Amino acid sequence: MGKWSGRETRALRQAKRMSLREFAAYLGVSDRTVSKWEAGAERIQPRPDSQAMLDTVLERSGDEVRNRFDLLIEREAAALGALMRDQPRPPVNAPAPLAQLGGGRVHPRTGKKMIQVEAGPFLFGPYNRVVELPTFYLDATPVTNADYARFVTAASYRLPDHWRGGRCPSEIEDHPVVNVTHWDAEAYCQWAGVGLPTEEQWEKATRGVHGQTYPWGDQATVAKCNVRESGIGRTTPVERYHSGVSPYGVYDLSGNVWEWCRTETAPGRYVLKGSAFTSPFRMAAGAASNDASVDMFDDDTGFRCAVTPDVFGSAAPA
Repeated sequence: MGKWSGRETRALRQAKRMSLREFAAYLGVSDRTVSKWEAGAERIQPRPDSQAMLDTVLERSGDEVRNRFDLLIEREAAALGALMRDQPRPPVNAPAPLAQLGGGRVHPRTGKKMIQVEAGPFLFGPYNRVVELPTFYLDATPVTNADYARFVTAASYRLPDHWRGGRCPSEIEDHPVVNVTHWDAEAYCQWAGVGLPTEEQWEKATRGVHGQTYPWGDQATVAKCNVRESGIGRTTPVERYHSGVSPYGVYDLSGNVWEWCRTETAPGRYVLKGSAFTSPFRMAAGAASNDASVDMFDDDTGFRCAVTPDVFGSAAPA
């Protein structure tokens, strides 16, 4: 979690179905301490050692508890940001203006929520080099199978290998699309009037301006993402890990699928970021990176898109 707020502490206690007194005894702290944490909402946070303990408790909990925890966090998010999340998808080529809520916009062609990442410096790479970027918007989630299906239909484009019978299986519509090459990702971007993010853009959206290790903070918490150690062995819905979002509110920047960037590492090879359900947790750190040939495709590789602010008045990719 990195930084546990009162809401998250309460969600963990409720997910474990413990009373305040039982939870305090389980953690080895006083009732008053837990009560203070929960009452403090965002104003009062546990000390770093207590935060690490809460991370450990969540990580060692079973799937049932973690799923309840995610559901409770989701309900909190729904109460705080329902209007943003419930924005209806506009029809293709819907004209501006678009709803703007808390730094988020809805892209006029894809209908996807995009999150604003403000201009300014941030810490980039394993050596925390200071890099300055202008404002940009990044997809709140990876491109899903359902998103990609609209492109395939509109552009008469070839289907990914994992789609059978000429269509996307309904049970994975909200999972990230996979089995896409860098060329496929670029074709989607050209159709949508967007672009793949640079490695720097992707990493700033993940680590924030202060260069935290993971989207959620500095604690190594496998339970907040879908990586090899999670034991899931397949992709998951792109909005499953509510407790693993980045400082900007972007989902799935650690785990689930590797994501193509438009940064070239060598002729014909491009950066991949984020790790995947097939890859180790250590690669889920924001500064970690991989690369692959432009024509590589696999069942653990997808993408998301970025744009400059003027896309909402014109159609310039990032």
